[in-house]
Amino acid sequence: MPAKKKNLRDLKNVGKATLRDLDVLGISSVDDLIHQDATQLFEQLEKQTGKRHDPCMWDVFAAIIHEAKTGEPTSWWAWTAQRKILQKTGKLTHMV
Repeated sequence: MPAKKKNLRDLKNVGKATLRDLDVLGISSVDDLIHQDATQLFEQLEKQTGKRHDPCMWDVFAAIIHEAKTGEPTSWWAWTAQRKILQKTGKLTHMV
C-alpha cells in the first residue's frame, strides 16, 4: 500500500483551485478528507459559493478522498463513470 500523504498539496489531483475550494469547505488536511463524501462536498461547495460548479469537481473530490483513505492516487477522470451514474439516477444534482 502506498504511503499516505500528509499535505493536501501532495495529493495527485490537488492544485491551487482545488485548495481554494477545500478551504471554503473547511478542509485543511488529508485527515479531514478521510470521512468525507464526494457528493456532500460537491453540494456543500455549490451552496457555500452560491455558484454552479463543473460536475468534474465531484470526480476530483472522489479521487482525493480515495487517495486520503488508501494512499493510492488515481486520476480524477477514473471517477467520471461513477459520477454519471449518480447524475442519471438523480443522486447528484446542482444545488444552485
